[in-house]
Amino acid sequence: MIFSGVLDLPWWGLVLVALGLTHITIASVTIFLHRHQAHRALDLHAIPSHFFRFWLWLTTGMVTKEWAAIHRKHHAKCETAEDPHSPQVLGIHRVLWGGVFLYVKESHNPDTMVRYGHGTPDDWLEKNIYSRYQVLGLTTMGVINVMLFGIVPGLIILVTQIVWIPFWAAGVINGLGHFFGYRNFDAADASTNLLPWGIFIGGEELHNNHHSHATSAKLSAKWYEFDIGWLYIRVLESLGLATVKKVAPTPRFALAKPVAALDAETLNAVIANRYDVLARYTRSLKRTLADEIVRLRQRSPNEAARLQAARPTLVASHALTPSEQAQLIETVRSSAAVTTVLSMRADLAGLWERSSASRDELVLRLKDWCSRAEASGIAPLAEFSQRLRCYA
Repeated sequence: MIFSGVLDLPWWGLVLVALGLTHITIASVTIFLHRHQAHRALDLHAIPSHFFRFWLWLTTGMVTKEWAAIHRKHHAKCETAEDPHSPQVLGIHRVLWGGVFLYVKESHNPDTMVRYGHGTPDDWLEKNIYSRYQVLGLTTMGVINVMLFGIVPGLIILVTQIVWIPFWAAGVINGLGHFFGYRNFDAADASTNLLPWGIFIGGEELHNNHHSHATSAKLSAKWYEFDIGWLYIRVLESLGLATVKKVAPTPRFALAKPVAALDAETLNAVIANRYDVLARYTRSLKRTLADEIVRLRQRSPNEAARLQAARPTLVASHALTPSEQAQLIETVRSSAAVTTVLSMRADLAGLWERSSASRDELVLRLKDWCSRAEASGIAPLAEFSQRLRCYA
């Protein structure tokens, strides 16, 4: 007779147990590895910190330093040849189905570990147990599963636990999360939100929100979005087991200042909310583009068709290389309005990109930008500029 385990559960009970156990693993990854270790968005008390580390050793065998280092490098080199797992570079199928192999490959890169693995646990447990005996954790979990649920169910649950993170995190989030979905913010990469309800993968579904505000402990940004990982963090915080260090800024607006009265306070607000600014600017670009297509259809159908075909590239033009941007400008040369809006987006982004300009010089640039926008004769651009002067 096959051993049925201490807990002789029906099939549906085993399914619920497997989902519950894997969800604990998901919570451990998003709260401990991702938000706490990789991005320092919150501090964790020793109790949950050690529990998460122990649980991840049992169910994944992942080393904290390796995970944090690879993820930090992903942010630093996103969508480039040095990105460990970009579907834009490597192809969606390779990342979706083979993300775990890309992770393992990068984990053997000593330069990545030295450059991006700083500040991760380096105590006796990490050196002598977790990093040294990764297979022992999985073996221990397997023995526990078999004892509780029986040989066959226990091993099936173990396999589910082992493949859960490699598929959902290394494959789906790193793959589909940079390939398919919707975007709240015009981050300079291809990150997307897969679903507005971050429940199944702990909130990691809101990947575009995360890339736009990487050090935020909260991944939801819109009223209709839900981040279950943030719910767990708030519970830990209420129990004195966590301290949130940073969340994404919420845009605040006041009466529009006159252009001449724009100051460092307005500049700081624009820079702090730059992703919200870019998202609103994209809407202005789309309106300008739609108006121009209608205008050109009456005068030059071929030019209107060229503009229509270039629409997807235009919306994401900030992510293009300089040569690609030059080619795009040539494509839309028939529309002075679209050309102006594109060039002014680059000027606007220059306010927060690395620059040797002083704060006073940047304020002058902001004033000049608003003056040019409102004198451009392009209604969406002028309206955007007026809204820009409301950031507080």
